[in-house]
Amino acid sequence: MGKRYFCDYCDRSFQDNLHNRKKHLNGVQHLRAKRLWYDLFRDAAAILQEEQTKKPCRKFLQTGQCDFGSNCRFSHMTEQDLEKLSAQVQGEQRSKELRQEGADVPPGAIEDWLEKRAKRLSTAQSNSALPEKPAPFQYPPGWPPVQDLPPSLQAPPPGGWPVPTNLQWG
Repeated sequence: MGKRYFCDYCDRSFQDNLHNRKKHLNGVQHLRAKRLWYDLFRDAAAILQEEQTKKPCRKFLQTGQCDFGSNCRFSHMTEQDLEKLSAQVQGEQRSKELRQEGADVPPGAIEDWLEKRAKRLSTAQSNSALPEKPAPFQYPPGWPPVQDLPPSLQAPPPGGWPVPTNLQWG
């Protein structure tokens, strides 16, 4: 069978040789999947700039769907979406400017946050009947009952595995 190459962008594998890998990496499907992946990490300013240069997609505005999806060369953002994105960009720019000026965090901001967090945690604890414990180990859904599992797949007992004391090396 030979080595196989798995493409994380496309979520598929194929036989790994120079011809197949080159064909896949230059393919339209791979390039689209790769672009979608990197688009997830773009900053809001770049997205806003790109969306403002595009014309609105008529099909998307009329039906709410577009056959081209994220590959459409027209914008699928409404005016409200663009306004939200613009406000986000302005907020990011303001915070960046404050950091560059060396401005301190507004007084009381951290204390307020800590106070709200403490209230939230106390209400969560009072709502639960049992004290919070770390989540116990759970087998994945669909696994057979614990008794039917071979010993190699069973979780260790609460105190850990017993250490044999009668081992003799010889």
